[in-house]
Amino acid sequence: MKAILPWGPLQQRLQQRLLADPQLLPRGECLLLAVSGGQDSMALTVLLLQLRHLHGWELHLWHGNHGWREQAADQAGELAAWAAGLGLPMRVEQAPAGAASASSGREEAGRRWRYERLREQALSLSCPRVVSGHTGSDRAETLLFNLARGCGLRGLSSLRARRPLCGGIELVRPLLGFSRAETAAFCEQQQLPLWLDPSNADPRFSRNRLRHEVLPVLEDLHPGAWRRLGALAERLESTQDLSEELALLALTALQTPPAPEAAAGQRGQGSALQRRRLSELSASSQALLLNLWLERSAGVRLGARSLEALRRRLPLSQGPGSLSLPGGRSLHWDRYSLRLQLEPSDHADPSSRPAAGSASAPTNP
Repeated sequence: MKAILPWGPLQQRLQQRLLADPQLLPRGECLLLAVSGGQDSMALTVLLLQLRHLHGWELHLWHGNHGWREQAADQAGELAAWAAGLGLPMRVEQAPAGAASASSGREEAGRRWRYERLREQALSLSCPRVVSGHTGSDRAETLLFNLARGCGLRGLSSLRARRPLCGGIELVRPLLGFSRAETAAFCEQQQLPLWLDPSNADPRFSRNRLRHEVLPVLEDLHPGAWRRLGALAERLESTQDLSEELALLALTALQTPPAPEAAAGQRGQGSALQRRRLSELSASSQALLLNLWLERSAGVRLGARSLEALRRRLPLSQGPGSLSLPGGRSLHWDRYSLRLQLEPSDHADPSSRPAAGSASAPTNP
């Protein structure tokens, strides 16, 4: 097994990033690294291995084999042998039968399975952080992709340096200050083995076209575009955080205490929103507060069209109404307030029920 080469510019930049934000990868913690075998995750593994003596981390590796390629099992075994040669424990998991079938949602289903298994493995190892090799190039792609789709502020700032997975586990992306070209050069300099996924070059996937056709043009026109796009995503992240913090203050002023039946454990669910005061706000403020309240109270975020349709039904002149929500809950409003109930009302207006997919639990890239 080839020895890891000494300290270089990328190690120095990552060290400076960690010193500037000590809570990103705190000293002495157990870290679970998601390793695919591609250049970004291999660069991540070696960089953290080289910095480990400065931070006292306990490193564990995880690899998910989806079985989408015939050679996937052999590559997973080679990757595990490479990790063992460096003294790094690695867990390899096989996706359940049927998960490898071709479908339009295969990539998203695979992503959900990976994060679910990473979360479970992190909990079993008492690792509070799962670490991925996403780079600044990935963040630039995500920004452009979501911009083209018409996403709002949350979508444009979605690839964050840290985000919660659940159960006290955080997903951390320490390589957002590096480009994909830099991780490729690092792997070449370190002479690291790579296990590449051919699907990453398949033009049938929209993100691949963005990666191989759009971003190179932007880099030719404005070298370093990935870095400026990443900086924009960070500013949008700060704006989103500030907006939600201020919205929480406003939401407190709009809420009323739980109804008596809620306190008695009956059908009422939590606090209510004052309809008149909400309807006096601007349309954008109403939409922001409604979505924030629904997310915090019911774990639901409405799509833009469903949210606008709801908002248009809330002026007092529109009378009472209701809306079915995912998860066996429903939203009801009368002249005075909006309230959540545990079960859809038998008298709900069918036209108020969202079409499939118009409301969903919050998701993260």
